[in-house]
Amino acid sequence: MKKQNVRTLSLILCMFSYLLVGAAVFDTLESESENSRRRVLEQKRNEMKKKYRFSEDDYREIERVVLQAEPHRAGRQWKFAGSFYFAITVITTIGYGHAAPGTDAGKVFCMFYAVLGIPLTLVMFQSLGERMNTFVRYLLHKMKQCLGCRCTEVSMENMVLVGFLSCIGTLCVGAAAFSHFEGWSFFHAYYYCFITLTTIGFGDFVALQKKEDLQEKTPYVAFSFMYILVGLTVIGAFLNLVVLRFLTMNTEDERRDAQERASLKRDRGLLDGSLGLHVVGEQRTSRTNLIASPAEDHLSSLCSCVCYRLGICESPLMSRSEQHGCHVNSVYYNSVSYRIQGCSPGSRDNTGLSSPGSTLSPGNSFREFPRSRRKSV
Repeated sequence: MKKQNVRTLSLILCMFSYLLVGAAVFDTLESESENSRRRVLEQKRNEMKKKYRFSEDDYREIERVVLQAEPHRAGRQWKFAGSFYFAITVITTIGYGHAAPGTDAGKVFCMFYAVLGIPLTLVMFQSLGERMNTFVRYLLHKMKQCLGCRCTEVSMENMVLVGFLSCIGTLCVGAAAFSHFEGWSFFHAYYYCFITLTTIGFGDFVALQKKEDLQEKTPYVAFSFMYILVGLTVIGAFLNLVVLRFLTMNTEDERRDAQERASLKRDRGLLDGSLGLHVVGEQRTSRTNLIASPAEDHLSSLCSCVCYRLGICESPLMSRSEQHGCHVNSVYYNSVSYRIQGCSPGSRDNTGLSSPGSTLSPGNSFREFPRSRRKSV
């Protein structure tokens, strides 16, 4: 089984195991508290019904009105500031749920807006994270040089440590600011910052929801928007440094396997080619026989006639034993690759055979080299 398949199965098992552990822990921690809160709410509801003589339908109507009026405590949510806040929560996938489109046209536009905005935002934060990591690596390198460190190279451990401290610092700064402006405890403000910057966005704590905050506290609104964007950049840089390295391991393994398969295929092709050449060489060697066939006799007669016309041999009807001087021995004629050039019946003395690598030249007579012949490669 491939390494990628093993890793994928291991991740699936780990995820489901993690989900089971989380469900068990949350059940233990929250179940009793939920039951207690529910009993308290039931008791208060019964007290209100008796005190104000509400019927069940009247209470349901009041409850519906209160829930619908909850988002409007901060003023008008769909003016430009509130719409900008909502757009940030959409494209960053935070999704507090404090506001939602009420018209069908708004819901349709929200879907198309998210389809285009979410990938763009992810790519932008990843690119900013890479640039930030490059800048931090440069600063660490210069710092090590200024401190006179022997090793000025920035290791992965250095980058992870700096990224982790940057995330903690960003969360602490946001917690201090929101605890001051919203009146929350530091722990609840830190919890809000963590839920926001990890894009979980439960909506149990939402900034800018006090009365008329979106319209009256412009500096605080600007700080909230910038904090969300800058904080997501810092978190994205840390995730790009640590988490995405593990996410790309599967791709790197697939690329490595493809290279290995291509290398094996290339080696197999070279091996097949060498075996093919060996077989062809054996076939060519086996074609040279000591017993002449009828076709060989015909070729011998043809060569004898050519030699006779050139004045090299005495008669075109030479015997087989007399054909050695004309180089038409049946053992070797299959390997003859000579080319007769410049031959004519009237130039017997200047007739020569030339071939690549041959020692014969046009100025030499064929009779002077009765035993010269060229073996085929």
